[in-house]
Amino acid sequence: MCDATNAGTAEAAGSAPRAAAGAAVDPISLAPVDEIRITTLVDNVFDALLTGDVRTTRTGFGPADTAARQFEGGRTQVGLVAEHGFSALVTVRRGDSETTLLFDAGLSPTAMVGNADRLGVDLTSLRGVVLSHGHFDHAGGLAGLADRLGRANMPMVLHPEVWTRRRILTPAGSANDLPTLSKRALTGEGFDVIERRKPSLLLDGAVLITGEVDRTTEFEHGMPPAHQAWTGTQWRHDPLVIDDQALVIHLRGRGLVVLTGCGHAGVINILRHAQRLTAVDRVHALVGGLHLSGPAFEPVIAPTVTALTDLAPELLAPGHCTGWRAQHALAAALPGAWVPSSSGTTHHLVGT
Repeated sequence: MCDATNAGTAEAAGSAPRAAAGAAVDPISLAPVDEIRITTLVDNVFDALLTGDVRTTRTGFGPADTAARQFEGGRTQVGLVAEHGFSALVTVRRGDSETTLLFDAGLSPTAMVGNADRLGVDLTSLRGVVLSHGHFDHAGGLAGLADRLGRANMPMVLHPEVWTRRRILTPAGSANDLPTLSKRALTGEGFDVIERRKPSLLLDGAVLITGEVDRTTEFEHGMPPAHQAWTGTQWRHDPLVIDDQALVIHLRGRGLVVLTGCGHAGVINILRHAQRLTAVDRVHALVGGLHLSGPAFEPVIAPTVTALTDLAPELLAPGHCTGWRAQHALAAALPGAWVPSSSGTTHHLVGT
């Protein structure tokens, strides 16, 4: 959930950075892969008029296969669904072996599955699911996935704090209780829930899930006081969203490819954490939500843009909760790398 409140900079800075609990074993040996395809199944935007290039392909309007009696022939063309959520397919190839994971599932039960159908994606071929964190706009589509698969029978990697009850205090003083994930429901639908705080390697060492991210920058301070979590006895400010984690792949000869859901840990914290864990300095691509939207986060835009400019990724595809001000700043600072995100976009990355 990426809710922008009227909280100010001082309130946003009320949470001090802290290191992830426990000792991380690094560098982690992350096996380089030969090819990566990242397909955004769900994002906040769908633009059928976006053009692609040799690296990025777009999805426009589909065939006239949707019933609509107002048109001659009774059918019309539609595009993909955009909603306040995020979901991506990640396919990695190493040699002759190719495997696909689902990273997050979007907001609604139907959007991710419906968009996958329009893209011709066979969800039964998935090898696993990774959740970036427990907010409902990244997990709502799991219901649709379970319905499609019958009984899921696949691993789901997540942080043990995804079950945390959370709420948002509104400026009027009321509370908006956020939907909370149910472990019993997920396991009942056949998902093999794997809870990890520390880094995890998937697909024979080709994909790294960061686990808890070290909070080391001076400017990424997390959620404002309106974001609260239930401790079991009381509601408290939840600045860290400690279950936030990212997916990292080492593209042979090019560097790290990093996928974020919301980037609640701070995108620079995430990238530096990935570099430390893998001992790979070069960041080739960054895709996903950067959580720079709203008054509490706009002061973070400038230092984030500066740090990203220094890292010089070749592909920068921010989406979801990044926010329009940050998008403009990133596009101006990194015009050769920045591409607009949209449901139905596929980034095709090839190693050397």
